[in-house]
Amino acid sequence: MRLLRVWAVLIALLAMPAMALAKVEQPQPPKEFVPVDEVPPGEQIPAINLVAAAYGFVWVVMLGYVWSIARRLHTVEAELTNLESKQR
Repeated sequence: MRLLRVWAVLIALLAMPAMALAKVEQPQPPKEFVPVDEVPPGEQIPAINLVAAAYGFVWVVMLGYVWSIARRLHTVEAELTNLESKQR
């Protein structure tokens, strides 16, 4: 029961800042459509850099995975060859 009270107090203490931030007035979204051309350059993200980085990361991970599998397969084949030679 004591542990339950401690958890309740901790949750209340952690929730207070969240409730305080919720009371701060958030800026209202524009009531009308704003074309992308009117967005300041500082708020635009060049997508090609992000897409290229994502594709590069995926290819590096995939090549690393294939290399790892090939290495393990080579080890297993060597062990099988070794076992076959011992049985004869």
